[in-house]
Amino acid sequence: MAPSISMTPSNPLNILDFVVNKGHGVKGLADLGLKTLPHQYIQPPQERFDHTSNEELNEDSIPVIDLSNSDDPNVAKAVCDAAQKWGFFQIINHGVPIHVLENVKDATHKFFELPAEEKKKYSKEQSGTNNVRFGTSFTPEAEKALEWKDYLSLFFVSDDEAASLWPAICRNEALEYIRSSETVVKRLLKILMNGLNVKDTDSTKESILMGSKRINLNYYPKCPNPELTVGVGRHSDVSTLTILLQDDIGGLYVRNTKTMKWVHVPPVNGSLVINVGDALQIMSNGKYKSVEHRVTANGNDNRISVPIFVNPRPSDIIGPLVEMVESGEKPIYKDVLYSDYVKHFFRKAHDGKATIDFAKV
Repeated sequence: MAPSISMTPSNPLNILDFVVNKGHGVKGLADLGLKTLPHQYIQPPQERFDHTSNEELNEDSIPVIDLSNSDDPNVAKAVCDAAQKWGFFQIINHGVPIHVLENVKDATHKFFELPAEEKKKYSKEQSGTNNVRFGTSFTPEAEKALEWKDYLSLFFVSDDEAASLWPAICRNEALEYIRSSETVVKRLLKILMNGLNVKDTDSTKESILMGSKRINLNYYPKCPNPELTVGVGRHSDVSTLTILLQDDIGGLYVRNTKTMKWVHVPPVNGSLVINVGDALQIMSNGKYKSVEHRVTANGNDNRISVPIFVNPRPSDIIGPLVEMVESGEKPIYKDVLYSDYVKHFFRKAHDGKATIDFAKV
């Protein structure tokens, strides 16, 4: 049964109350069968997506890299080149079983099909921990226009904590996806470190690169007037690497930093999308690029995605790696406490690449 809401022009806050406070999210709005987009979601013209003027011609696309022989020097070169030019690439034959990917996609749909009062148990107000968070948009209290997305964000501490705090309907599938991706994450980080002439990735360095993980289940419902809003606004991730599973709907766009046009990342069956995050841009002293990306709203289909954010630990100090500056290269970033960097990102609306300025010398 679809939720009910009384909408009047004189009471604009009822949308916020319905979506945020009552836990219906944008899925609840979509389930009402709205014919027009509520004004709270209408983005300023410069943030809307104009396919005719913004999208690159099809011949320009991010690389798709076959990892079936990751020891091949050509594969390593392709990964490092993509991290420098695009900050994004897709991987196939990555070793994560297809059934694991399909299961976590199915579990994502099942979680968002739960009644609002059930999902609300995992909201900031009710979950009792910052490690489990059901929410909508990005930072509603700081945004002038909301984003057309709901999410469940799960910070991994231990299997025991996940067993007690994560929603049962998606817990096992999310954990299996995290476990199954660990090997390919380590392979990619080893390749990327070698590309920086960092040959010895000891336990301390590994901890800074991948000491914590967060998995998000993202839901983008079918949207009235998708041309007026966004699924996710322009931003770069604060992670070391992000490993993204997307469904077959499409809608992820990456900024070409040379032309400043937007390039679609088409779904490739069985692939994972990898992108460099700000933490790796800082640690590589700018050699690897954490690039702006965004997600469009869709007027025809519901879309899901499942990113794993591989991060430093909150207590880690991040800055250019010693190997980057010991040869005389001038550091362009200062050392920052990673938790401070992340807090800076989350206390404001999405604003492109502005977060990185927090760490600039």
